[in-house]
Amino acid sequence: MSVGVTSISLKSNDACWCGSGRKYKRCHKQSQAPLRPGRLSPTRPVPEGITRPDYADTGDPGDWEEPMIRPPEVIEAVRRASRAAAEVLAVVGAAVRPGITTDALDALAHAECIARGGYPSPLNYNGFPKSLCTSVNEVICHGIPDDRALVDGDIVNLDVTIFLDGVHGDTNATFLVGEVDEESRRLVAVTHECLLDGIAAVRPGRPISDIGAAIEARAHAGGYGVVRSFVGHGVARRFHGPPQVPHHFDPSATTIMRPGMTFTVEPMITLGTWRHLMWDDGWTAVTADKRRTAQFEHTLLVADSGAEILTLAD
Repeated sequence: MSVGVTSISLKSNDACWCGSGRKYKRCHKQSQAPLRPGRLSPTRPVPEGITRPDYADTGDPGDWEEPMIRPPEVIEAVRRASRAAAEVLAVVGAAVRPGITTDALDALAHAECIARGGYPSPLNYNGFPKSLCTSVNEVICHGIPDDRALVDGDIVNLDVTIFLDGVHGDTNATFLVGEVDEESRRLVAVTHECLLDGIAAVRPGRPISDIGAAIEARAHAGGYGVVRSFVGHGVARRFHGPPQVPHHFDPSATTIMRPGMTFTVEPMITLGTWRHLMWDDGWTAVTADKRRTAQFEHTLLVADSGAEILTLAD
């Protein structure tokens, strides 16, 4: 007799086949239904009068130099954009619930960016078709919003970036959908702890590898994996620029942190392997073992005494 075959006939509220004593819907039901791409809605328009980044029409962000030490006027602009991004994330996060589609969350993020006079930075960045990244369950990052409805027990990361006053502000957080199992809740909590430890490691005069070392120490202490293929990045006039910020200890990350730098810290923490696979859409990265992953992100300013978090709503 195959345990797998037996479990397929179980109802959501039945005891799970694994003997854990938990309901099937809270235990192995989720792991037996890997995500699949859904249908995409048409590209949402951005009104005339909204200032657009250089790639908005072409999809090509180009490769141009921007100093890592930002001038004061750029820092102030990044403050404004980062605060706006945090506000958008708060609004969209409050809408997360069972039954809402990730496309509906994208529509909300799109509208909230425009309401603040900003352009949703992901839209047409290297051809990305939407205004928000929605990464559900085993999706590490860059999930494309579609017609799949969130279901009770999911976790979903919402990644918001807004282009405002000529610069970008970038932030994300992972949200619980309805009643979520304890293992996933703990994953989300530890991921947020990893973010805070990474932020605490930001110090002028220290190598940027300190950030990954702090994150990795926290994650490995709990038996979690740290995704290596996707990193934090400089953010200001460019959406993604130097420095790269690994979230694991990488001795080659020797860039010295200096006051005036603005970059993201955005650890992606996994229940299992840190390795990833890509969907055919060229964007969606999922864990190779299909186990869950979570992420949190802030845009930071390196100040004289450490890190200032810019992506905080009032």
